[in-house]
Amino acid sequence: MNAITRIETPGGTPVAKAPEPDMGHAIIPKDRYISPEFMKLEWERMWTKVWLVGCREDEIPETGDYVTTTIGTESLLIVRGEDGKARTFYNVCNHRGNQVKFDECGNSRTLQCAYHFWEYDLTGQLIGVPDEQDFTQGCPRDQLSLKAVRTDTWGGFVWYTLNPDAGALRDYLGIIPEHLDPYEFEKMPMMMNLTIDWDCNWKASVDAFNEYYHTPCIHPELSYLHDDVDVQIDLYDRHSRYLIPFQRPAPRVGALQDVPDIMAADMVALGMEPADFRGRVDEVRRAFQRRKRETADALGYDYNRLSDDQLSDDYHYFIFPNITMNIFADRLMMFRQRPHETDPDRMYFDLSIMRRLPKGEARPPVPDHEHIRHGDRSLGLVLDQDSVNLPHIQKGMHSEAYRGLWISHIERRIRHMHETLMKYIAI
Repeated sequence: MNAITRIETPGGTPVAKAPEPDMGHAIIPKDRYISPEFMKLEWERMWTKVWLVGCREDEIPETGDYVTTTIGTESLLIVRGEDGKARTFYNVCNHRGNQVKFDECGNSRTLQCAYHFWEYDLTGQLIGVPDEQDFTQGCPRDQLSLKAVRTDTWGGFVWYTLNPDAGALRDYLGIIPEHLDPYEFEKMPMMMNLTIDWDCNWKASVDAFNEYYHTPCIHPELSYLHDDVDVQIDLYDRHSRYLIPFQRPAPRVGALQDVPDIMAADMVALGMEPADFRGRVDEVRRAFQRRKRETADALGYDYNRLSDDQLSDDYHYFIFPNITMNIFADRLMMFRQRPHETDPDRMYFDLSIMRRLPKGEARPPVPDHEHIRHGDRSLGLVLDQDSVNLPHIQKGMHSEAYRGLWISHIERRIRHMHETLMKYIAI
């Protein structure tokens, strides 16, 4: 097959190859995955310094809507105010330390602690203290209001940082808005909202989705759907991506006379006839892109800001430290990988799926948030294949025989993530 020549849409997602940094070849020490001491350093020097995704704006559309989320040992309360702004607070009442909200979501015009009914408004200001006269030291509002956390929005997500001195969100995101704004994530409603408890370190999960070396090993079916050889890898300041051609089998499967079933399913959904491509399977990708463009208006989709390649391919982005995005023309599959509160051998894997709405289709309600243990139910073939190794990786890292990660060139997004992480740890 011919090599991919990527052409971007003017004003769309850039496709130029980024320069390759020299990151060396050193083993990545296993202690970063299993050590409680390193976990503590991550919390003190990284998690409390970076910008993080708190929720989708869809989850708090109305005044008084709130969600709670956790990062490490902290619970955060994200609220939509009277002025329409999203605000984030530490979820703790300054009276006796009770969490202000126990549940995951709800609506309330004030935020009242359930213990002694201390009450805060939607800006976090303390507005009510029962029997306030009994506090002989007084109840100074400036000291006892909810502690606010810096909050901003991008891409339909509410972001927060525990670092009051952090730079602006846009500066932190760097190239991300320019690259991903053409997808218009803010217009995509959420279709799935699931959290899975995984028995592995959060970085083991990030690693699993930051390289495609494993694809022919544990996802043999995908070799008939996408080319895992002609993949462009780009390493930026903090973030990274790879661009994976879909509707194009990997060279390792050899010359195919007939369109594989896994490719044919997507073609049939677009009204294409796979049999028409017998003996010319290498033409499917471009034909698929043309068909998607030709049928867009009739189906109610607007792809004007996307290139032809984006109509077929996976533009796969990693936003440091814990956001993985599989991005297609009509959907976003996003993973948010959070550390456990105290155990480096555990993590929380947040899986959400958003989709592009055809013109005129009503926005569906936000799905309920589900929380399960790994293995409770299938996550789909590919994610099941990905996740089955993770608890065994975590156990293996505790072995005296294992020193750390021996990274190949095509796994260099993992090394890049560690380079970025260690810039925070070394502060």
